Amino acid sequence: MKTHKKHILISAFALALIMFATYSCKEEFLEIEPQASMLPEDFFSTPEAANELVVAVYDQLSEWATHSFSWIGVSSITSDNADKGSDPGDTGTDKDVLDNWTFTTDGLSFNEIWISHYNGIAKANRAIDLFPKLEIEEKLQRQLEGETRFLRAYYYFNLVRCFGGVPLMTKPDIVTDEDLINGRTRATADAIWDLIVADLEFAIDNLPSISEQDDDELGHANSDAAKTFLAKVNMYLGNWNEVLSLTNDIITSGKYSLMADYAQIWREVGENSEESIFEIQARGVTPMEAITMYCEVQLVRGQLGWGFNTPSEDLENAYEAGDVRRDATIIYPGEMMWDSVEIIPITPNPRYNEKAYVSTTKETYESLGQANKNIRIFRYAEVLLMNAEAANELGDATKALTSVNLVRARAKIADITVTDQSELRKAIWKERRLELAMEHDRIFDLRRQGRAGEVLRAHGKTYIDGQHDLFPIPLAQIQLSGGLLEQNPGY
Repeated sequence: MKTHKKHILISAFALALIMFATYSCKEEFLEIEPQASMLPEDFFSTPEAANELVVAVYDQLSEWATHSFSWIGVSSITSDNADKGSDPGDTGTDKDVLDNWTFTTDGLSFNEIWISHYNGIAKANRAIDLFPKLEIEEKLQRQLEGETRFLRAYYYFNLVRCFGGVPLMTKPDIVTDEDLINGRTRATADAIWDLIVADLEFAIDNLPSISEQDDDELGHANSDAAKTFLAKVNMYLGNWNEVLSLTNDIITSGKYSLMADYAQIWREVGENSEESIFEIQARGVTPMEAITMYCEVQLVRGQLGWGFNTPSEDLENAYEAGDVRRDATIIYPGEMMWDSVEIIPITPNPRYNEKAYVSTTKETYESLGQANKNIRIFRYAEVLLMNAEAANELGDATKALTSVNLVRARAKIADITVTDQSELRKAIWKERRLELAMEHDRIFDLRRQGRAGEVLRAHGKTYIDGQHDLFPIPLAQIQLSGGLLEQNPGY
């Protein structure tokens, strides 16, 4: 297989097949001449065809609506780690109301996330349906299905964290009345979590580990990524024994370690490093593939970008003296960057997100909107923090301290020594905040920990317990369902 994003252009034939099959769900569409008739006769007998189906599922990760402006707004600007940024009068369509928690059900960002993630799910369902029909060896077929199910789990993971129960779709076509109802009504959150777990267990059983992958499979999901992902899922579900077991497997494998220099993780030299477990790949040939506009949306207003999603003063003040992560996370006006680029001294905002910084002089890029900046989804540091949290919840403070202090040592700060379970829990939660700052997890962590309202109201956000514990189901989707999709409480 070739590395997605880096070496493959998605075949027009594969896309035609996916798009025709995905959208041929009503009788009137069945009368349209099938675009799949363009396929060559030997399409189903080539490994390249199977790989292209998977690449299409990966490709959805880099779409504007999947991981750029809307995702930045919902997953980061809503939290206490970030403010809207930009000029005061630039709302970013709805980023101002996301920031102060006065959004309504018709917010653009919620609908874009819904649509983009279901596009990824539709592509995954189509690929999973087609794999058995391809004339390829069974081992390859199961590996490709494992990658696809890993990705489907990821799309559903973001949906269930945002909205709770959502429509559960695992078939490529709507054929029966039951299929139609499933597409227009919400499954329970438990049912979505069950599917995510099943998909990841399949991925673990059928994907190679990182040490078994070929060089040209860089960026593809592997069994280690699936184990890490399943550990994170079980963390959300409170299954601490499973979290501990899975993270222990990753730690004792000896395949991963922390990068010595925290700041280099988000530079080009830090992509797919010894700390990386899964990243969304951004580099391509000309034109650059990129996660569309991800960097430009967040970079310095008036110099490099739009200036949204700025680190908050509260986050800045949360770092201990000497913690190297603060300067690696926050860009300040007038700062001289690592590549000798000087940030302008007068900007609309006092801080910007350095984890989104891309060098125009020392790194590969075509434009700031099409920059080589991978998004780090799972890192070894988070494995250590999940391991610490699980160990503490299970009463093993010694093991918890060992794991969390490895992360702190890299940050150049002193070890935690507290052994009281409640106090250690708070310390581990704070460590997650600082280690993973601006990495799109904070709001979901606060909800998981049951303290979102307490923390965000103290930060000046109008969080309402019982309502804001989930985001609203997009009004546009309720209307498309004919009113069958039920809204979340309080909206």
